[in-house]
Amino acid sequence: MRIWIDADAAPRDVKDVVFRAAKRLEIETLLVANRRLATPADAPMVRSVVVVDGANVADQYIVQNALSGELAITADLPLAAELVDKGVHVIDPRGDLFTPDNIAGRLSMRNFMDELRGTGVQTSGAAPYGDRDKKEFAASFDRTLAKALKRWDRNS
Repeated sequence: MRIWIDADAAPRDVKDVVFRAAKRLEIETLLVANRRLATPADAPMVRSVVVVDGANVADQYIVQNALSGELAITADLPLAAELVDKGVHVIDPRGDLFTPDNIAGRLSMRNFMDELRGTGVQTSGAAPYGDRDKKEFAASFDRTLAKALKRWDRNS
């Protein structure tokens, strides 16, 4: 069982929550990015994976290496869709859980908004990441991790 973080844009608060859990539960955790990222010195199970620079290289690394039943954190909807299709548990930094029941709708809305922006329509971006988002993430992460660990132990 591993935890994957699409780390280029993951908020520091998200990484801190995951680092604490990884250390406490001794779960291998991988931060995948196109540059080396700092990892806690007291948590050897957390490591940074550097991929070559390029569009979606980190995403493809995660897709190719993540296993069904593992957990991933990403705000990237196309990546989330590919991981959900593989049976990976996926949550975003605001605590939203992506599932086979909701990912197609979320991806469709994202594509629609991209099309709108492509025609020149101004759309609002995401709200700044705040304390409420951190709490929502922490709660969702704890629930999802417990579920993933339970299933992983049964299948091991």
